[in-house]
Amino acid sequence: MNKLDEQETDNHIEIEGVSQSCLSHIIEFIDHLAFERQLSKHTVTNYRRQLIAVARDLMLDNWLALDVDSIKHMLAILNQEKLSTTSINLRLTVLRNFCDYLVEKEIMTTNPAKAVHALKTKKLLPKQVSAEEMSALLSFDSSDWISVRDKAMLELLYGCGLRLAELTSINVDDIGSNKQIRVMGKGSKQRVLPVGKHAYDAVKAWLKVRPSLDPPADEQAMFISKRKTRLSNRQVQVRLNHWTQNQTLYQQISPHTLRHSFATHVLESSNDLRGVQELLGHANLSTTQVYTHLNFQHLAQVYDKAHPRAKKK
Repeated sequence: MNKLDEQETDNHIEIEGVSQSCLSHIIEFIDHLAFERQLSKHTVTNYRRQLIAVARDLMLDNWLALDVDSIKHMLAILNQEKLSTTSINLRLTVLRNFCDYLVEKEIMTTNPAKAVHALKTKKLLPKQVSAEEMSALLSFDSSDWISVRDKAMLELLYGCGLRLAELTSINVDDIGSNKQIRVMGKGSKQRVLPVGKHAYDAVKAWLKVRPSLDPPADEQAMFISKRKTRLSNRQVQVRLNHWTQNQTLYQQISPHTLRHSFATHVLESSNDLRGVQELLGHANLSTTQVYTHLNFQHLAQVYDKAHPRAKKK
């Protein structure tokens, strides 16, 4: 949505192509997500964008005009426009949640989006790197303050299986001398994680260097930039790209790849799916179960190499 399409006068918001009735309910729902459910700013913004697109594309006068046929028609058009299956299903999920809210508020009597099936997606296993590759990535020399900071960031990402947003939201007082770190996960759910020796030593080294940058007294962010402000998610990704190339790892690695690698390696060593669920901060075990497929691949490879009846002639 173009920002020029939106106008606000005397607390009255107008968006071109969206009826005032539809927009008012979107705004109420967005406030509900932001203040009552306390979802992240990124999630709230995405919900708003998706719902405005629905109201605009279907040219709805109000949400009571939404029905199963119009939703199917919208999804068909998105498919013809070559939108990815994931993007199409995201819009349907957002619409289902929004209609649930309208039903709860007795604005709608039924949720038409629930009668529309999501598109089938090909399940891809999460990308991960081997323990040897992780060791190579993290073996760079910490010769200046930037490399000291970066090593601490990457060690925490991999050593604790953090989400990128969890890493960048860490404050200085979130890590204690008991080698535990407090992180704020999805839905503002806090969890306390153990910190391994390599990660803890890297963080201690960074905390010794951090004061030399002379950050403002009120800047509590653990990881700061040259501008003495909290590092953004994008800046962390840029630094990871730098070290991936510098350490000659011939694949693209994202912060989430480090989280997947953490989960896979811990599961391979422990076979404790519930424990991995707690460490990752997954609300549902089904989310964690994808790693059992990776673990099976590892076991199959071990079998193929070790069992006398499995070895290829």
